Amino acid sequence: MATQSDLRSRRERIFRPILVVDDDPFRAFARCTALERAFYGVTRAANAAEAFMMLEEGEFADKVAVVIVGLSLPGLAGPLFVSELNRRHPGTPILALGRRGEVAQDYPGRNVRFLPAQTSPRDILEVAAGMVSHARAA
Repeated sequence: MATQSDLRSRRERIFRPILVVDDDPFRAFARCTALERAFYGVTRAANAAEAFMMLEEGEFADKVAVVIVGLSLPGLAGPLFVSELNRRHPGTPILALGRRGEVAQDYPGRNVRFLPAQTSPRDILEVAAGMVSHARAA
């Protein structure tokens, strides 16, 4: 996992977009603000439909570094959303932020990483940066 000292300065941010799919506006704001410390082009989708529309734009989908999923409202969310995302965009790195009662086994996939919902924005940033670094090395 990346440490705070490993994160890039504003001038050295990662120039690949991050997609944050989060239906809670306050939580999404905190997460996006933290991610902007290391990533250029942090974009939020407020629900699954909006996320899929954004990812259907070939240019955006081809460049996205990681999709961070924090959907908690009823509907296409959680493991079902991640499964559909994997089906439509295999290999895209996904950071799933679980809902209450969910565990890592609920989110299978080699490209999927799981964190509990209560994970701090700073820790989400560190894991996302590590995922991007790992993807670059592969």
